[in-house]
Amino acid sequence: MKNIYKKVACVLALGLTLASCEDYLNDVPKGAKSPETLADYEAFLRDEYNTRLDILGANHVLNDQFVTAASLTSNRLYNANYMWDENADRIALKVSDESYYYTAYSGISAFNLIIENALSTTKATEQEQRVVWAQAKIMRAMNFFYVTNFYADTYAASTAATKLSVPLITSANINAPSKQVTIQEMYDFILNDIKEALPYLPKVSQTALHPNLGAGYAFYSRVYLQMSNYTEALKYADLALAENNKLFDWVAFYEANKAIIDVPNSYTTAVSPMGYNNVENYMFRHGSSRSLGREPSIPVERAARFETGDLRLKSRWKIRTVGADTYYYSILSGMYNFGGLTTVEVYLIKAECLARDNKISEALAILNAIRKTRILPASYQDIATTDKTTALNAIFKTKNNEFVQALIPYADARRLNAEGVYKVSFNKVVNGTTYTLKSDSHLWTSPFPQGATQNPGNGTLTQNVAK
Repeated sequence: MKNIYKKVACVLALGLTLASCEDYLNDVPKGAKSPETLADYEAFLRDEYNTRLDILGANHVLNDQFVTAASLTSNRLYNANYMWDENADRIALKVSDESYYYTAYSGISAFNLIIENALSTTKATEQEQRVVWAQAKIMRAMNFFYVTNFYADTYAASTAATKLSVPLITSANINAPSKQVTIQEMYDFILNDIKEALPYLPKVSQTALHPNLGAGYAFYSRVYLQMSNYTEALKYADLALAENNKLFDWVAFYEANKAIIDVPNSYTTAVSPMGYNNVENYMFRHGSSRSLGREPSIPVERAARFETGDLRLKSRWKIRTVGADTYYYSILSGMYNFGGLTTVEVYLIKAECLARDNKISEALAILNAIRKTRILPASYQDIATTDKTTALNAIFKTKNNEFVQALIPYADARRLNAEGVYKVSFNKVVNGTTYTLKSDSHLWTSPFPQGATQNPGNGTLTQNVAK
């Protein structure tokens, strides 16, 4: 973990124009700036690179992101995840592929720095200090949730107190001790961070990058859903929707842009509506990329899992063949909220909670209200059923398509597989060979990178998966 902090310290130093990475708070070079004011610390929350959440490995396992034949040949780790190779030793292959781990912990260190110092900063009222402190708490909790749901088993009440999760680090000091806590301890910590932050979160935040009260409630709901605590998940979903309940109208977007979208063999279209100011956003966070441009392509098999007439597919990707590869190529440009929190996620959490409580008609009313803003009217039909399993599977399908290339489908699949009732598995045929991702595959948990296990800093780190 020591190497993590050296990298983190450099990132933080760059953000504050400091020259020293070893003691950037105590040894300020001449002409450099040491963080003192609240604005100095709040600037870390605006650092879009340091606050992104990289989930490339999860996208590969789910096949939510297309990987070219050339990349599969040259990158054995990509091949292991994307082709569901149960025999591959991903631990041996995880030498340099460490971006998710270090990006997440770099963010955690920045948030720790804010939490440690925000309440004693200058040029701010106590209320202003508390707002930034609370926002850092939410973002730190989000990072811990992400790494826990990538590098550790999913939460299960029967095993959470004994299975290990990830290192819990609460100081920005590069020599701070770390402890690989249990899954239960990590979730308790995450929930406590949210609880402490909620009283101080503003109803309207400074920018789309800053958590507001709706974001706090929405994240609370997400965490409780992952713990299969549907009562609390529903409670906080309702509170979040009381703060913001807007849905973006993909039908209207398509109608306004179809003259460009529907041009055959054209892959240049409108600006993505999924950016900072989308009406569904509680808060915006980048995913695996923060560049202004196109979304990653998706496999043909993945595109087939969208509903007929789904304008999220039709408006965002178009089938294309380049050399030996055929895939759905991104046709929008812009920013994408793959790491943040949105109203549609909260609506779908609420729908699942209601369905699990056998309130099927209420759950489907929410689901269909969402689908009406996503499905071409000529293709749209209400989903109508009294069967709980049918209703839940419809909710899961819409949610997976809504959040393709975000961590949410991956976390949900792991949760459902642990529950054992609505298991998630996949099959695909490539060049005549059938490949399978089983619901109980070890591929659902990523190994820690070798750089972390071989140099854990002031702590220890045990792999959570055999290979």
